[in-house]
Amino acid sequence: MNMKSLKKVGLVLGAALLVPGMANAGDFVVSGKADFVSDYIWRGIDQNSGFSIQPSLTLGYKGLSLNAWGSQTLSKWGVNDNGGGAKEFDINLSYAIKGFSVTVSDYWWSGTDMPYGYYEDAHYFEGTLAYNFGETFDKFALNISWSTMFAGGDKFVLGEDPTDNNKFSTYVNLSYPVSLPADITLTPALGFTPWKGMYNDKAGVTDVSIKASKDIQVTDKFAIPVFVQALVAPVHDRTYLLAGFSLGF
Repeated sequence: MNMKSLKKVGLVLGAALLVPGMANAGDFVVSGKADFVSDYIWRGIDQNSGFSIQPSLTLGYKGLSLNAWGSQTLSKWGVNDNGGGAKEFDINLSYAIKGFSVTVSDYWWSGTDMPYGYYEDAHYFEGTLAYNFGETFDKFALNISWSTMFAGGDKFVLGEDPTDNNKFSTYVNLSYPVSLPADITLTPALGFTPWKGMYNDKAGVTDVSIKASKDIQVTDKFAIPVFVQALVAPVHDRTYLLAGFSLGF
């Protein structure tokens, strides 16, 4: 990692460390979680990771949050072109208010054997706008999000000349959680891309899924969230049946 890259990472970490000094104890929140998933499918794209652990760390102050999210294969090593296993490290900065949220993300998924600091081509920068209608309408729990890549490696997708303009690869997702008996939540979801980009060479439906989730009570104060999800990726003609559980605080 070069000096410029180190400075960028240092600025992000420095900002995170300054937050506790500015916040009241009741406003500042730290949370951590580790998801264990049978496979990792992102927006209909198979990440070739197999069984994986996906840890996350979030620092929150009122509506502002800084999140570090990662994915590490536990079952597939030496299967990527670079000779290493699947690995991802993302940084997300978000602000949410009354059901509306805006997020800026830095995605990096080059793998275990690759350096982190090549921001021009190995990182993908994305902006997301999302709205949860359930925050305003009690009986209408629709969630909708629009995510567009605006810098970084997106200009390299589809094998085109990297000197071309950014592709602005875009993904739109709609989901609607439904509460069922026995404290089960059933969530159908639909994802699509409205134009040519990293998800497909034209507009298309990237993923259709239905997920059942439930908190398994272990003790009076401890429960383990589990899920089972059936997913179809029409643009890739693939189907998946996934499962997982989470541990967190």
